[in-house]
Amino acid sequence: MTNATNGTQPHSLGLAIEHLRARWGEIVAFGALLVVLGVAALCFTLPSTVATVTLNGVFFLVAGVAEIGVGAHAKSWARFFLWIIGGAIYLAAGVVCIINPTFAKFALTLALGAGLIAAAAVRAYLAFHLPSGNARAMVLLAAAVTFLLGLVIVVHWPTDSHYVLGILLGVDLLFHGIGWATFGIGLRPRR
Repeated sequence: MTNATNGTQPHSLGLAIEHLRARWGEIVAFGALLVVLGVAALCFTLPSTVATVTLNGVFFLVAGVAEIGVGAHAKSWARFFLWIIGGAIYLAAGVVCIINPTFAKFALTLALGAGLIAAAAVRAYLAFHLPSGNARAMVLLAAAVTFLLGLVIVVHWPTDSHYVLGILLGVDLLFHGIGWATFGIGLRPRR
């Protein structure tokens, strides 16, 4: 069925999946590549950590330039300075991550651990606003796991700074790859 106004077919999830079926092998190959990269990141955690920190530095630089750009269009001096200061902080963090990833990995690992502990506290607080039952229990379990992970990172800091970010990158790539490969296999035409 085509759209009368522009001659195109309407968007449909089923139609999109049918288009992907022809590329199931490419999707599986992409997933396999991510699995291999995840295993490599887990085997070589220190270089993976440095790569993660450096990539974060690039992201900080982009965010800093964007914040300064937004600040340049601010309508008041107070907002202008807040945006510029925020952008400058991002730029400084990006430069530190790129120029000295060894130092930056310590700061980012500590921030990650503290952030996980804070996220766990928020999850636990929100869980108690849910009705009693399985939903509350699952959110509390997620909060406990997040808290324990953050606590382990903070307690073992700075020693764990050499490998934590690399391990997280490896685990993320590994499971992301498994997800893509599974999706691709599911798209394979049935005989």
